[in-house]
Amino acid sequence: MELRLEVLLRLAWIAGTLPILVASLPISCLRRFRVRLSTFANRGKTSLSSSRILTVPHSYFLHFYIVAVLWTTYLLVSTWFYAYRKASPESMHHSIIASHLMGGSHLFSIHKSRHPNMEYSSQIWRTVFVLLLMEAQVFRRLYETVHVFSYNTSARMHIFGYLTGILHYCPIKDLICLLYLLASFYIAAPISLCSSIALEVLSYTVNQINEFVVKDRSRMPAVEFAFWEYLKPLMKLGWRQWIGAAIFLWGWIHQYHCHAILGTLRKQTGGEEYVVPHGDWFELVSCAHYLAEIVIYAGILMASGGLDATVWLLFAFVVTNLVFAAAETHRWYRHKFDSYPRNRKAVIPLIY
Repeated sequence: MELRLEVLLRLAWIAGTLPILVASLPISCLRRFRVRLSTFANRGKTSLSSSRILTVPHSYFLHFYIVAVLWTTYLLVSTWFYAYRKASPESMHHSIIASHLMGGSHLFSIHKSRHPNMEYSSQIWRTVFVLLLMEAQVFRRLYETVHVFSYNTSARMHIFGYLTGILHYCPIKDLICLLYLLASFYIAAPISLCSSIALEVLSYTVNQINEFVVKDRSRMPAVEFAFWEYLKPLMKLGWRQWIGAAIFLWGWIHQYHCHAILGTLRKQTGGEEYVVPHGDWFELVSCAHYLAEIVIYAGILMASGGLDATVWLLFAFVVTNLVFAAAETHRWYRHKFDSYPRNRKAVIPLIY
């Protein structure tokens, strides 16, 4: 029996989150498991440069964001085109009228309750909106990787962590792909944001491409591109989407500032020496860029409407993964620098 895409994604996020939660428990018998998991998660300063077995250079982060940009752009364009053709206000209006003429609910009740097609339309345009936010995130991370960061040549990351990053964002079809998905954040994350409609959108896109290939271009129906018509439905989204976008932008700007601080420090030292970062959220926590990432995904969660369990599980994975990595980085800082600020927490201001 073929499992639904949402079920596979949820299983994957649960399977990725549970080991981190278990390793985080302060139980002595779990110490070896915690160390082993840390070995997979370590990157950059927390990864031993002397151990190069099954590791790759930290600069390979570039590959994550190339994959992320290509995949997220494909999902965004496909979903946006599908939304415009199938879920525009005009097409929904015609669908409602047709439903009533075919014997649906009474014609005069149109304005008394929202038609299911209208709910579906709203869901599709919310999906377009959150994919736009994800697109803004991965494009900025690609820019930073190329123009902001100067990676320490000795900085390494485990090959498992590398594969986990590369595959974070791809359609999956069966249980075998579940294992593949666990190693794929930059493939799984964007599709988790549109999991409820992804297969329908991708099927529609493939059918359109096949129709274009089979038919002469002259025989294809004309496609008019009116930029404002593609944007207008987004302007009618609810307050949750705009609050979510504001939270996202808050974290997005702070993460850029934090990465600029780290990039400047690396350039000042030639990328060969680590120093204590100062400024922005670094005055509060050791991993300010991780804190900003959590805020970014909290904004995406809010913008999605907060009703999709898949997006909640994605958010849970992001939080547990970053908190676990931040704890290791915080310990490294305190061990490395005797004068490290004692008032700084690892990733959650005043708490942890």
